[in-house]
Formats: sequence, structure tokens, C-alpha cells
Amino acid sequence: MEKAGAAPVDATGFDAAWKLADDIPGWLTRDQGRSLWDAACRLGPGATIVEIGSHQGRSTVVLGLAARTVGAHVVAVDPFVEWRGGMTIRERFEANIAAAGLGDVVELVIGYSTKLRPGWSRPIDLLYIDGKHDYWTYSDDLRWSAHMAPGAEILVHDCYSSVGVTLGTLAKVLPASRYTYLDRAGSLARFVLRRPRVADRLRILRELPWFTRNVIIKGLLYLRLRPLTRHFGHDSPYAPY
Repeated sequence: MEKAGAAPVDATGFDAAWKLADDIPGWLTRDQGRSLWDAACRLGPGATIVEIGSHQGRSTVVLGLAARTVGAHVVAVDPFVEWRGGMTIRERFEANIAAAGLGDVVELVIGYSTKLRPGWSRPIDLLYIDGKHDYWTYSDDLRWSAHMAPGAEILVHDCYSSVGVTLGTLAKVLPASRYTYLDRAGSLARFVLRRPRVADRLRILRELPWFTRNVIIKGLLYLRLRPLTRHFGHDSPYAPY
């Protein structure tokens, strides 16, 4: 495995990957997709990427195409409990993976991450967490890192825009001795498995004002007070991140 924070590998390849992924419904932004792409491209041949929460495959396509460039593969974990317009989310996911030509790279494991984790025994080289955003599920999803070696990366979507995920980060990551916060792309945070310094812990706390802003904006939108969100630099009918 290359050192976390190494230089990006292939910008041209990412542009092509994002063109495919951007046609798939989802909440992953281009910058966040690039963070996933770079993390996957830092892996070596035979590496395993586990994605918790795949929805219709927007992030899976980015990870899968990056994995192909380095000879890695992706395990997509999702219970697929929703329906959309007569077609199941699973059917949409499988159609999108097939359209991207990733049937040989992406392995689908259907089930709740919290139920699958106790029986998991395979090594994991990169973990992407974007499952259920409540405190308890996210806290349990972090336990998949027990199958990761020191220096491996964990990426967490909505880390600083979801109350449950942010609380889980403060309770399970901030005081722990094995997670170091590196950076974020919007609300997607990147951690590496190594002992954090005091400065690393403080950088997590410095993100809290940004998280608070996101929560206030979401609350105002829920209360249908969109004009007030402009005071926080937000001018959209949609919640940030």
C-alpha cells in the first residue's frame, strides 16, 4: 500500500469515470468522487475495497473504475430496501454497474452492514462508509476497520453534515488511539489508521462550526424558512451535502 496522502494517479481516468458516475442519481459530488478515486488508486493489485452503502452505484462506479486501474476489486454492501418507480434500487444498481462494464470488478453483498460484519473475515484495504447515518449504525460500521492494516484509509460520507455520523466521530474516532483525521472533500472525511497526535484530534474539533452551520441550514429548510439560509451563504432548496 502506498503512503496515505500520496499524489493522485490519473486525472484523465477520473474525468472519464466521473462522466459515467454523474449520470447516476446520488449525493456524491465531483470533489468527493475524486477523493474516492485517489484513495482507490493508491492501492495495489489484489486489494479489497469495501463500500458500505451503495444505493444506485454512483460512488461504486468511481471506486470500481479506479480499482480496475490498479487491479483491485470492490465489495459493495447494501440491503437495498427501497423501491423507486416500479424498479428496485438493487435493479438500478446492477444496471448501472453493468453499463459501466464493472461486473468483473464489483462484488455485491446484500445485507445490513451491522449483521454482515460479525461474520466477515477477509482483509480490507480501503473502507468507504456511506450507510445508515444514525449514531449506532455508523459506530458499528467503524468496526469493519478491525480487518484493516495500519496505514489503511477510511473515507466517511456526510461526516460533518449528519448529526448521527458527527456524534459517532466525536465519540468513537476523536478519543480513539487508531484513527487520524487527514482532510475532507465537502462532507466526505478521510482518515488513516495510525495513532493520532494532539494536533490531529484538534483538527476534528475545528470542523464543528462548519457542521453546526450545515445543521442550522437543514433545520431552516425543514421549517420552510429558506430565505433565512442566505444569511449562512446558502441559496438552494436542497440541504448542503
